[in-house]
Amino acid sequence: MTTSDFNAILPMFTLAGWACLLLLADLWIPKTRKAITGWLALLGLAVTFGVGLLVSRLGLPIVAFNGMVTFDGFANLLNLIVLFTGAAGILMALDYLKKNNIERGEFYPLLLFAITGMMMMASASDLIIVFLALELLSIPLYVLAGFARPRADSEESAMKYFLLGAFASGFFVYGVALTYGATQTTNLQGVVAAITSASATDPLLLAGAALILVGLSFKVAAVPFHMWTPDVYEGAPTVVTAFMSVGAKAGGFAALLRVFFTAFPALSADWVPVVAIVSALTMTLGNVVAIAQSSIKRMLAYSSIAHAGYILMAAVAGGQGRLSAFAASAALFYLMAYALMNLGAWAVVIAVEKREGEGNRIEDFAGLGATRPGLALAMAVFMLSLTGLPPTVGFIGKFYVFRAAIDAGYMWLALVGVITSLISAFYYLRVIMVMWMRPGEGAATLPRALGFVVGVTAIATFLLGIVPRPVMEMAERALLSLFI
Repeated sequence: MTTSDFNAILPMFTLAGWACLLLLADLWIPKTRKAITGWLALLGLAVTFGVGLLVSRLGLPIVAFNGMVTFDGFANLLNLIVLFTGAAGILMALDYLKKNNIERGEFYPLLLFAITGMMMMASASDLIIVFLALELLSIPLYVLAGFARPRADSEESAMKYFLLGAFASGFFVYGVALTYGATQTTNLQGVVAAITSASATDPLLLAGAALILVGLSFKVAAVPFHMWTPDVYEGAPTVVTAFMSVGAKAGGFAALLRVFFTAFPALSADWVPVVAIVSALTMTLGNVVAIAQSSIKRMLAYSSIAHAGYILMAAVAGGQGRLSAFAASAALFYLMAYALMNLGAWAVVIAVEKREGEGNRIEDFAGLGATRPGLALAMAVFMLSLTGLPPTVGFIGKFYVFRAAIDAGYMWLALVGVITSLISAFYYLRVIMVMWMRPGEGAATLPRALGFVVGVTAIATFLLGIVPRPVMEMAERALLSLFI
């Protein structure tokens, strides 16, 4: 192993090592004080963040293991998103697990292993590494989805997620095999070289790219591979759902953007129209079906599907020369915006939830504006942002992805995005109406750590809606290494 190899994997190695040590340390922590494990996990994320900063100062990109791993600005920014998501997930879990009598120490190491998989997906520049990262991300999430055992709906959620996830992994591996058959390599740069030299067999390569797209579409919950999302989100412990809805999506899109923007741009005439149709269907189905939901968890699950469609809208500009960099930047910005507003919304749901499975109806938010005005105001900010109304970060995120689609010549797709955003206003604004205009108990429990997550995400959702340019410039700089 060379110094470059070591530097490139050091952030992931740090977090994975910390998770292993935490598993051992948890054996000596009393059952009644498992929050200590949570705080130690949080410290591990902070150490990993510091290590990532130190490595990035050595100069990026760092290509390691003969081009199988690349630690560049893109990976660095994705790491920031997933580490923030993990930190928010731990803070939300500290009191939630105790309240629901599922406070077990292994929760936190499993979360750290899943985050390691997400970081690996962002750095993977070989299809084999993408597959390994996909499994490292998915297996802990299967376990976490069933963490509330012996509750039947939690176990059912884990089983559904595992079976459909294994099915999607099969598609992905078959796609990698076909790509290797066509190009004699699984390295992303090697695939590009094979296509450029016309040594690749087109039908075989197209079939491989299509199957890889299927595998990654499952991970980001794009139509028609979205069916697992509402059931898994509803059955899993709410704190796991919150983490999964952002972290798994960030990891899936990290792999999708890197693979299709760097390995398959020469095939963009074939895959871009397909992604555009998938994007339109995903936005439409997610937003229309969300209207009929009375459970806030199922509503946010369909909302999550819809937002995958908006991010895919940016991906349609992939592989189109100068447009690719802006499109990928728009997708990254949207991912950051989605992480803020969605984690905040889930934190409020956890505050209102009485016990697992109770307090999850939209009607349970009635009266919250009168009893907890600060919490209701934060939820209103998240709902407005998810709708895409100014001055919130959700509006800026949608503006960038719509512009990317229009620049790529997909005006019709941008129109679908605008219309479905108007449809989404019906169910997002309904939550605000129920909170402020319907009488009710408005009961909510807001521990200090959970309140911190709500406060930080609400302020960031509002401020980045007013001053978005620094973050967009950071995303553009992060993407430079992908297109040079």
